[in-house]
Amino acid sequence: MADLILLVGNPNAGKSTLFNRLTRGHARVGNWHGVTVDALEGKMDAGGREATLVDLPGVYGAEGRSMEEKFACRYIAERKQAALVFVSECAGLKRAIPLMHAFTAGKRRCALVLTKRKRFERDGGAVDAAALENLLGIPVVYAEGDVAAALAHMLVRPPCEVPIADMGASFTPAREGLSRFDRLLLNPFFGLPLFVALLLFAFFFTFRSGMPGDLAKRGVEWIFSDFLGGYAAGIPSPVVRSLVQDGILASLGSVLSILPQIALLHLFLILLEESGLMSRLAILTDGVLGKLGLSGRTVFPLLMGFGCTAAAVTTTRGLEEKRLQRRVIACLPYISCSAKLPVYLVLASSFFSDPFPAVLLLYAMGVGIALIVALFLREKSAPLVMELAPLQVPQPRFVVKSLLFQIKQFIIKVATVVLAFFIASWLLSSFDFTLHLSSVEGSMLATLCGWLSFLFAPAGMHDWRITYAAISGLIAKENVAGAIAMFYGSFPYGPESAFAFAVFMLACSPCVSAIAATARELGVPRALLYAAAQTVSALLLCYAVYFCLTGGVLYLIFAAVLLAAAFLLGYESVHRKRKHHPKGLHRCRLSAGVDVAPHPSQTARSARKRRKGLFRRPVEGG
Repeated sequence: MADLILLVGNPNAGKSTLFNRLTRGHARVGNWHGVTVDALEGKMDAGGREATLVDLPGVYGAEGRSMEEKFACRYIAERKQAALVFVSECAGLKRAIPLMHAFTAGKRRCALVLTKRKRFERDGGAVDAAALENLLGIPVVYAEGDVAAALAHMLVRPPCEVPIADMGASFTPAREGLSRFDRLLLNPFFGLPLFVALLLFAFFFTFRSGMPGDLAKRGVEWIFSDFLGGYAAGIPSPVVRSLVQDGILASLGSVLSILPQIALLHLFLILLEESGLMSRLAILTDGVLGKLGLSGRTVFPLLMGFGCTAAAVTTTRGLEEKRLQRRVIACLPYISCSAKLPVYLVLASSFFSDPFPAVLLLYAMGVGIALIVALFLREKSAPLVMELAPLQVPQPRFVVKSLLFQIKQFIIKVATVVLAFFIASWLLSSFDFTLHLSSVEGSMLATLCGWLSFLFAPAGMHDWRITYAAISGLIAKENVAGAIAMFYGSFPYGPESAFAFAVFMLACSPCVSAIAATARELGVPRALLYAAAQTVSALLLCYAVYFCLTGGVLYLIFAAVLLAAAFLLGYESVHRKRKHHPKGLHRCRLSAGVDVAPHPSQTARSARKRRKGLFRRPVEGG
């Protein structure tokens, strides 16, 4: 049986990086709190002994405060025979030793790995690993050293309890305090405008006509439409030619053409995380988000929502409490993920040569709706407790590796789930029930989905194909852009309908993977309830937007004025002051024996009757 080794330490200490190095794994790493929210297992060789290495979420104490910390503490407590490898950055060593003492109170095999040594020494600190090993009585090794050998040595040593000892000459602390640049970043009058400017630059660089994101998108479109499409036009078989041109190239081309723009958005998020700016943004926005019932830590999943909703839902496990997690998950579907980007671009490109303003408006609307939902569900949140990640220049190798991983994940999704859906859609829309080649209107898909045409009719779209495209987004949002490209080429209705449809896609339920992630965190019933409520409200919002854009806004204003007047009149009639109280409604004593204060008018009448001798005292015995 393989030995079990658990990686334990404060958040952002370098546990996931060490895990990837020892197991050759691909665990997500980052320069911010809450990257790891679950137990990740991998196999490693510890001096000829096979061991199972487990990467756990970061903890500050043996009890745990947030949900991820409590999970890690339970995991450690339930596996009393497992060895513990404490991972601590050199600057946080004084905080790590009491944690080690708490977790080894029952005597466990353990070792200490020191990380971020170069930065610590650059700030004037020093730590002697050998002297520290003699002092604590456990193997101590630097992260850049032979960690596997140290772990092998740990596995053959007897269990022990780490003492809380004065490190003395073995540890010289580094300079503490915020740098001038840090203080400037944490100044809201400088930091918040800076982050807004960076966000706008990222969108401008990605979506603006003539910018690198737009130029790369046009290049991919040319590859699919002209280059590959030209070869497909020479296929002799009409069925195969239709499959390649309409079912594969048109659909995949519309989705893969936005791959460069998705890559640029992910690059921006990676740079924001790795530079340490993400944690500064969390501190800056804590006050504003606190008024909405959130906290600064919710910035991490909310920003990750721009990349992938399912991944963002998973990271909410690092929040302080379950109620806060539920509120954030309810907001996340309105943050436009990268999978909605193809839909926005297909719709905007049908009417504008430069889709940048329209796409930016939709992203801003999504953030606005998410904040309104948070305000509606507002509850008092716990105070923010987190440490600032160190400011650093992102390592190019790590940035490229992380970016390639995101691109690979997108291509795998498109090449499997999305491609299978496109082929199935082409088959159902190209053949009738006798399996003969047919027009779209006579196909199996038209027969099966004809009854769905009423769903978007109030928004000016009287076609089952639009409804089918929208429903396909529940599987993967990329399917919507591909279905529109396969059925129409470009959006066939007016700009009012296009914007209403974009609002529906913005506000509807996320994809299946995000719903599954929500079910893992909150349970299946709540996940299905969220998905149904979001889809129904998105459909109503789609109708309202179309109604306003086609001149109905005046009717809405008139109806709102009438409702307000009716409410005020009703309030006045119910709550107006009365000069006289009706008689017979006030009693001095109820039959149940509950005392009720008499009305002043009754008290005055009783006093007058008493003065006139109308009330007599009862005679004893009489």
